[in-house]
This record gives sequence, structure tokens and C-alpha cells, in this order.
Amino acid sequence: MKDYLRKHPDVRTIRVAAADLNGQARGKRVPARFADKVVKDGTRFPFSVLNLDIWGEDIDDSPLVFEQGDADGVLKPTERGFMPMPWLEAPTALLPIWMFRENGQPYEGDPRHALNAVVQRYKARGLTPVCAMELEFFLIDDSGKTMQVPASPRSGKRRKAAETLSIRALDAFDTFFTDLYDACEAMDIPADTTTSETGLGQFEVNLMHCDDPLRAADDAWLFKMLVKGLARRHGFAASFMAKPYAEYSGSGLHTHFSVLDAKGDNIFDSGGPKGTAQLRHAVAGCLAAMHDSTLLFAPHFNSYERLVPDKHAPTAISWGYENRTAAIRIPAGNPSARRIEHRVAGGDVNPYLMLAAILGAALTGIEDEMEPAPPVTGNAYAMDLPQIPASWEEAIEAFENSDVLYRFLPKELIRNLVQTKRQELHYLAELTPEERVELYLDTV
Repeated sequence: MKDYLRKHPDVRTIRVAAADLNGQARGKRVPARFADKVVKDGTRFPFSVLNLDIWGEDIDDSPLVFEQGDADGVLKPTERGFMPMPWLEAPTALLPIWMFRENGQPYEGDPRHALNAVVQRYKARGLTPVCAMELEFFLIDDSGKTMQVPASPRSGKRRKAAETLSIRALDAFDTFFTDLYDACEAMDIPADTTTSETGLGQFEVNLMHCDDPLRAADDAWLFKMLVKGLARRHGFAASFMAKPYAEYSGSGLHTHFSVLDAKGDNIFDSGGPKGTAQLRHAVAGCLAAMHDSTLLFAPHFNSYERLVPDKHAPTAISWGYENRTAAIRIPAGNPSARRIEHRVAGGDVNPYLMLAAILGAALTGIEDEMEPAPPVTGNAYAMDLPQIPASWEEAIEAFENSDVLYRFLPKELIRNLVQTKRQELHYLAELTPEERVELYLDTV
């Protein structure tokens, strides 16, 4: 890490940043000449900083603030190290950090530590999850009274409708996407295919599979930060809001995962299209925890505008082979790549918490040898099936009172997140739809 700045003498300042419960980057700006001290000793800020609401305000009556005197945690660099911040004008380096207690133990309220605890449980069984994510987002001109797709830098024209898998729509923003891919290379984010999606100004970028879930979540967190920052540099906004336009489908964050054993073999591979018993167990675990963990897949008021029938987002707790109307899809293809696609999460999630919920639930299913209901065929929206919570309030209630989530999430994190969401629910209920969009546009 120390060598990075010596090799990049033009970097004059660094940012040290950790992800809070909402996935917001919280941290400090540090002159580059003091960076060695940060690398060696870490930095400090209150535990409560990772438990702020979406506005960045303290949680009312938070035990972190009042009962504990707003004590400091110690934040140390993650194994990711320094990387450039290509969306800023001045050469700047970002150093991702995560929080520990004074005695060196991980702070259980840190989302990255929650995911790491799940990964360690896999490792204890000689297993390694392999994950890939598909991130959807909208490019938006928010300079006027109403949001609209930005004018193409090439033609000056605006798209009037969605253009699914349109090369023309991609070419219209070629300058932005060229800069985006260059930035991903510089930050070592494995961006793969980009497609134009079904919403107005909506695109999807796939991140390549990775056999380190922490790195996969890092990639998604950093990618969201990069896309939003780079879009502003190009004169428009990029948003991972679940549903910026009522008339178009929302943005998802689909996660594909398989699991390797100690020999490097995929435990879901049966040699055929159906997969192994362990695949079924993992599916059953995901389905059993889905209702109670929906808050991690749909964490905001706006999230539930996406989770409506017939709008390319699942609403039924179900699974199926090659079925995109189900919440869990088993894609076709080479049996050696047999995997599970979890389709519930919106683009507005905290990637660390989302992946902890998915992988934690899957491992619970494997450990308990759970069996799922039969896979659905046809339109899952039209079937009489158990449903995902239909409202934010219902999801908060389910999350708080769950008996399942304590198998793989720390009690302190569950408590902190419930307090955060109850405070947001109270204040957001008083806002107009336009004020909610303004709040979420840049934050999530």
C-alpha cells in the first residue's frame, strides 16, 4: 500500500472510506504526506457513523451515541489497498477501510464484517462461494423540473422510449462508457458486458465472477460510487434507485453464485441440467429466509415501487429453471457452471449486506439439508404463492422479528439497521414523491 503513493507522486490527497449500513461511503480526506500513518495505524471515528440514516443524521436514542458515549472505533485498510478516483478532477487515491474495536475484534455493526463472518463459515466447511453481479442503473438529466434521459453527446437528441439491447442507445453514450471502462481498469473492477435495458436511459453492466465474496461486494460498492461520480463529471446523473420512473421497470442487482469444494469442484454440478441435492438445499435456504431478509434486498421507501407484478421484478417467493418470473432462477448452460441467480435485490442495496443475506441463507439450507417446494413453471406472478413483503414497513417488521436471520447476521447489526429504517420511515412518510426522488437520486 505504501508503494502506491510513491509510484503516483501526483496524488496529493487520499480519501479513507467505509460503507455504512445504507452503503454510503463515510470517511475522511487526508493529505498524501500523512498516508503512511493511516496505513500503519488506521484512523478513528465513532461507531455511530456506520449507523447513520440516509441523510447522514444520528439515529434518535441510539445506544451507540448515548449509552456508550459515542465511542470511537478503529478503522483499518482492507486488503484492497489504494486505488484512483477517476471521477475527481485532481489526482486522488481512495483507501477502503473497515471498523474494529479497540481490542482488535471486528465491529459487528460493520456491513463488510457481516459478510466476512458468513464467508468464514463457508471456509470452515472447506467451501468457497463464487459470485457475480449484474448492476442496472439509469442515466438521468435532473437539471430541470422533471427528470429525463440526457441528450446524446453525439447527436444532441434524447431517447423517447426504452430500447432494449439497442446498440444505438449504447453508442449514444459511447464517451461515457469508454471513460467508465477505462476507470474500471484503473480501479481493477472487472466490468464485463454492458447492455441497454428496458427503462428510459437504463443500462446494465455485468461484473465478472469472483471466488472472493468480499472482493465481489467491494467491486459492486466501488462500481456504484464510480458510475455516479463519473456521470456527474459528464454533466448528468447516474442513479441506482430501484424505481426512478413510475412507468418503466426498475433497476435490479441480480446475483449469481455457485460454491466450490476443497478440490475446486462446483458442488451444484450434477452433470445434468437439474443440479445436485446441495443446489436444492441452497435454494431452499434462500427461499426460507427471503421474506424476513427482504429489507436487505429492498432497503428504501422507493424499493417497493419496483417490487410489483409483471414489471421484471419478482414478487413471489419461488424458484424455477430458466424462469425469470421467479425470485430464484437456475440458469441453463454447461453443468460445470451450474449456479443460482438471486433476482430480488434492487440496484439501491448495500452490496455487503445483500450478499451476506444470500450466502448466509444458502449455507443455512446446505447445513440443514433443507428441501424447497417444487420449482415453478410458467408465470409465477399468476400463481398462488407466498409473497415478498409488499411494503417497507412490513419488511422492517419481518426483519426485526425474524428467527432465521440470527443464524447468519449479528444481533447488533440487526438492531442498528432496524433503528435506522424506522427513523427513515418516520421522516420519509412526510415527504412528497418528488422529494423522495430528490433524496434517493444521488444517495443510493
